Amino acid sequence: MTIYLPAPAIVLIGLPPQTPKGELWSILIAALLLYKRKSKKFIELYKKRYIIRVVQNSPLGVGGKLIPSFTNTTSMDVKMEASWKEVLEEEFKKPYFKQIAEHLKTEKAQGKTIYPPGPLIFNAFDKTPFDNVKVVILGQDPYHNPGQAMGLSFSVPDGVQPPPSLMNIFKELHDDIGVPMPKTGNLTPWAKQGVLLLNASLTVRANEPMSHSKIGWHLFTDTVIEKISLLKEHIVFLLWGKFAQEKTAIIDTKKHYILKAAHPSPLSAKNGFFGCRHFSKTNDYLVKHKVDPIDWAL
Repeated sequence: MTIYLPAPAIVLIGLPPQTPKGELWSILIAALLLYKRKSKKFIELYKKRYIIRVVQNSPLGVGGKLIPSFTNTTSMDVKMEASWKEVLEEEFKKPYFKQIAEHLKTEKAQGKTIYPPGPLIFNAFDKTPFDNVKVVILGQDPYHNPGQAMGLSFSVPDGVQPPPSLMNIFKELHDDIGVPMPKTGNLTPWAKQGVLLLNASLTVRANEPMSHSKIGWHLFTDTVIEKISLLKEHIVFLLWGKFAQEKTAIIDTKKHYILKAAHPSPLSAKNGFFGCRHFSKTNDYLVKHKVDPIDWAL
């Protein structure tokens, strides 16, 4: 049996189904009194969003130990760099975000493999704090093959062969500013300099491209783009392909610099990605606005 306390929004769990009604009321009253009296213990519970496991045969039926709220909730335990967590705090409370968490939890329970691994879902935010963002490179979907996705758009871990789109990015980078062809596809050094490598969907089922494109991630990542546009200035947005370019509608073009080109995929790179010179144009703009340029070498 689970009891929800309306005032402090704390959950009491673990009550046996046969618990007498009188005892239930005693438990609720005791818990609410603790809350009303501003009990330190209860305030800490509230702030940390913990729940109380009720233990039988304790005074008034209330007792036990604290356990993480994740054990009885479908909301996501979001571990994210502090500045981003502050900017996006309201999003984590919205129904669509809870639905994302529930969807991922259900698929995990069904034995589905999801990429990237859980700790890397918000890797782009961890590697590029909000205050450090200078450039945004928008991807569409994480890589769906084993060992590739690492939570940064277009990037793969060290030791993994760069996919064709990333190889085309490196070719354009070399032709544009003469950077030697990198020996790794890990773009973390870019992220640490302020290049937000953001996918529109932050997860995907193994071997099923676009499988999480309609579970709510776009609402979240659109908000990310909107927050950057609203709260920052002189950001360079690299929008490659039709999908990315649709995001122009939520970017303030008077404050920011948008560069558009075809997607670097082998299917389209020859239609305008090669020769776009986005890497040199990005640095020219940053320097013009007294922002340190990106060292694109890996």
